[in-house]
Amino acid sequence: MKNLFSNIKGDVFGGITAGIVALPLALAFGVSSGLGPSAGLYGAIFISFFAALFGGTNTQISGPTAPMTAVSMVVIAGLIAANDGDLSKALPAILTVFLLAGLFQIGLGLIGLGKYIRYIPYPVVSGFMTAIGLIILLTQVLPSVGYYPKEDVEFVSQFKAEAQEVILQNILKEEAGEGILVLENFKETNRRGQLITAADILKESQTLAAKETSGALGAIKSFPRAVQNINWLEFILALGTIFIIYGFKRITTKIPSTLVALIIMSGIAVAFNLDYKTIQEIPSGIPSIKWEIFTGFSLNSITPYIFTALTLALLGAIDSLLTSVVADNMTKTKHKPNNELVGQGIGNSIAALFGGIPGAGATIRTVVNINAGGKTKLSGMIAGIMLLIVMLGLGPIASKIPAAVLAGILITVGIGVMDYKGLKAIPSLPKDIKIGPLKLSSEVLIMIVVLLLSTFWNLVYAVGIGLIIASLMFMKKIGDLTAERSDVKTLKEESWEDETGFPKALKGEIFIKHIKGPLFFGSTSDFQALSQQIPDSASMVIMRLGRMQYMDQSGLYAMEDMLQDLKTKNIEVLFVNLLKQPKYMMERIDIIPDFIPTEHIFNSFDECIKWAKKNVKEKY
Repeated sequence: MKNLFSNIKGDVFGGITAGIVALPLALAFGVSSGLGPSAGLYGAIFISFFAALFGGTNTQISGPTAPMTAVSMVVIAGLIAANDGDLSKALPAILTVFLLAGLFQIGLGLIGLGKYIRYIPYPVVSGFMTAIGLIILLTQVLPSVGYYPKEDVEFVSQFKAEAQEVILQNILKEEAGEGILVLENFKETNRRGQLITAADILKESQTLAAKETSGALGAIKSFPRAVQNINWLEFILALGTIFIIYGFKRITTKIPSTLVALIIMSGIAVAFNLDYKTIQEIPSGIPSIKWEIFTGFSLNSITPYIFTALTLALLGAIDSLLTSVVADNMTKTKHKPNNELVGQGIGNSIAALFGGIPGAGATIRTVVNINAGGKTKLSGMIAGIMLLIVMLGLGPIASKIPAAVLAGILITVGIGVMDYKGLKAIPSLPKDIKIGPLKLSSEVLIMIVVLLLSTFWNLVYAVGIGLIIASLMFMKKIGDLTAERSDVKTLKEESWEDETGFPKALKGEIFIKHIKGPLFFGSTSDFQALSQQIPDSASMVIMRLGRMQYMDQSGLYAMEDMLQDLKTKNIEVLFVNLLKQPKYMMERIDIIPDFIPTEHIFNSFDECIKWAKKNVKEKY
């Protein structure tokens, strides 16, 4: 806190710039969640301010993100359906789940679990992120073409019979709760049934129609009707938004292209008085606490969602800490993972109290903040304040934004959030398991399972299943390869026996690193710190890999990142005793020979030293 005002000019500019980038995304994520644009803004305001104030990453900008919004959509849709399609009835339970997620995050930070988040395997994260992108893409196709199932009279009418059945079931439940025996007092049931109006049946039919078309699978089912009922004006607004977002980036990246697209396309729609569908009205007053969160729900209604709340907490933790690592690399600082989780939890808890959707550390917004000069927590707090000012001053104007424009923005978000690095690696990863006649890569299998289950079934359970499969496969591989514990450390090490005669004159020039044991998703964090501990005077690194029997996909990318970092510092890397499986993995994605030429791979330490002596002398 003592350095909070040490960089006021840079933090103010960074915070304002990050807030501008966050604005259209906050509105879009709010609409996508089902709670409306104001929920996205409230989440962005409170999470940005309080996560920055109490968090452990000075330059982090937090707010609603694609992964958090996708899981929130599941919670919101489920609880709305459980409350007769009435959002106002479901809202207390929805916000309670979000509040629990924030409290879980605070608990995770207080008990020191922040440092263990890195144990999530890369294929699970990759499959999940790609699924998030697909879900956003599929669910935004309908609004981008101006098709809303609840407004399709012919489609809604198909659910009238089912709607009447649901209404009757609700009447019977009410009577059972009041102790009325239906068979003995059927007249009461009949009386209540006669009170049901055509409007009640229509409302229930619309709820059922919306439920039928919700999620990725529902959206796919609705594509034929959407194509038949396409609204060309809405489609052009969405297409124009996408075109500007990608096109404007080619002109300049200093101004957020999403904001430019939002202003231009909304301006055209308003200026020409076009007949388009707007987003929900955004309140212009100071946000107020939703007191019904404490009184307006039953414990039984949220019990099935406690695991979902924990999943939201863990997902937010992963999302935030990955962004913290990005911020560390850019600013050459070190974040405090447990403090960051506490800060994120406080931000999400307060956002829930005011009706906001949950969020996490946002990579793009954080990068924008750092590039614009942000260095302290003040920048994140200013981003939140800036969004509050925009909401108070421009709420009525923002309410005129076309829904199709936000759909266009979300489509670009969906495209951007997918893990293309993991997808590109699919053909090249080794096929190490056999299922019937098929040979598959275990890493690819995990990624595909998580991807398909997340997209078409349940995001929460998909991650759990992916973790279980990854853990079982890992244990089998390690059991097959070695009984030794992994020992990939980056602290000072004792020299091996054959290194005792290493020339003292070269000790300042050559850094020797031993890797003892597998390089896998649990050891990558320590390994990635290696490049930061190499002294500036070093011009060469010798990596002794004879005891590294196994490398998984997470370890592979950690090795790639480290070699890239060393290459930018003009430090040569030599491999000694590289074993078959790690070599095969590195050849698949061209680490060998792009980063490590074959002449830099040696079978013995003595051969390596002879080569190193000769080449170090030649340099000088």
